[in-house]
Amino acid sequence: MKPIPDLSTAAWRKSSYSDGGDNNCLEVADLHPGIVPVRDSKAPETGVLVFGADCWRAFVEAVRKP
Repeated sequence: MKPIPDLSTAAWRKSSYSDGGDNNCLEVADLHPGIVPVRDSKAPETGVLVFGADCWRAFVEAVRKP
């Protein structure tokens, strides 16, 4: 298992799929080669999930399929 990078200064952005409401807020942090950090914007203190870039890409592609 690889160590998780320091994300204390990460620039988080909301997913383009968030509807802007209070219930659907996923944030990702860019500029971390090979990984995609993800967190719940409503509760960022609860932690971060870190996905491999290839796994995240496959997830996004699967979600986009009709």
